[in-house]
Amino acid sequence: MIKKVAKFIKLDDYKQYKIMRTALVLFVAFFFSFYGSAQSLYKFKKGSKEGFINGTGNVVVSPIYDDVDDFSDNYAKVKIGSKYGYINSNGEEVIAIKYLRGTAFKEGLAAVKDESGWHYIDKKGEVKYDEKCNYAYAFNEGLARLQVGVKFGYINKEGQMVISPKFDKAYDFHEGLARVEIAGKWGFINKKGDFEIDPKFDWVFDFSEGMADFRKGTEKEGKYGFIDKSGNVVIPANYDRVFAFHEGRALFRKGSFRGGKYGYLDSKGNVVVEPVFDGAMNYCEGRANVSKGIAKEAKWGYIDYDGNQVIPLKYSRPSEFSNNLALVRIGDFRTGTEGYINKQGKFIWKSSNK
Repeated sequence: MIKKVAKFIKLDDYKQYKIMRTALVLFVAFFFSFYGSAQSLYKFKKGSKEGFINGTGNVVVSPIYDDVDDFSDNYAKVKIGSKYGYINSNGEEVIAIKYLRGTAFKEGLAAVKDESGWHYIDKKGEVKYDEKCNYAYAFNEGLARLQVGVKFGYINKEGQMVISPKFDKAYDFHEGLARVEIAGKWGFINKKGDFEIDPKFDWVFDFSEGMADFRKGTEKEGKYGFIDKSGNVVIPANYDRVFAFHEGRALFRKGSFRGGKYGYLDSKGNVVVEPVFDGAMNYCEGRANVSKGIAKEAKWGYIDYDGNQVIPLKYSRPSEFSNNLALVRIGDFRTGTEGYINKQGKFIWKSSNK
């Protein structure tokens, strides 16, 4: 193959071609050796304790913790008694279990609280800076929320307050904007703290895939739709409830919370899955978890983007797919079978609790 290619290029070009090809091979080898070795881990419970299994159902982190969070930045927050710390994917305690509170690691930092107050630590457990606040949150898109008294503001990764605490409520930045409430109305600010979308809505949610859901009217009687990043209404507020877009689909409800039916919209507001389900969740990895039946009678399964059932509605516990697996249960909490299934609906791990 190389000889054939060489006939059509000059010698200097051919040398460059060999160099580029070698670099590509080395890059691919590095990529798979570095990333391919990393494994996805999944929470599981044995008795009252929690640990982690891998994608084949083998125990990687023994169930010795009272509570565990999902991995974030390759660390998981764990709890023993009333104290929190962090482990790595090998189950090694990398930050001592000594904190009263803690957030997930994001962007290399986590907020933790001890008897002296809130601090941000790095992945070595070293304190980067202290914060005088009522509550500190994880970083997202380079900024972290702080609650100071009854108001909210934002710090940068140097610990400097870059958006003063003046908002009644505030949330993380998503797609460059953060939703905030002031004087009972909601809008969106940029990373300078300036309003990109004026606070004129009765309620809004985070931006996802270029759109944010909003409400017009009260929570009980209002209607929901979507706006774009200029604040223009792109899907009118004609729905009893809508939820953020995921994978080009938005969950919506027709009717009240009790007794309403759920379906899905596309990004133009067209109904692509009719509202026929009693319960539903967002699309994740090409699958959406949906149910028919109410309360204890509900049976959950999975549909594809077109609403076709790909895994039968037979589970009593719902869960979205994450890294190709979903946590489900067949039967009731006490006597049923709980475990992780793959996208073919096959159990790869079952709990030995029962």
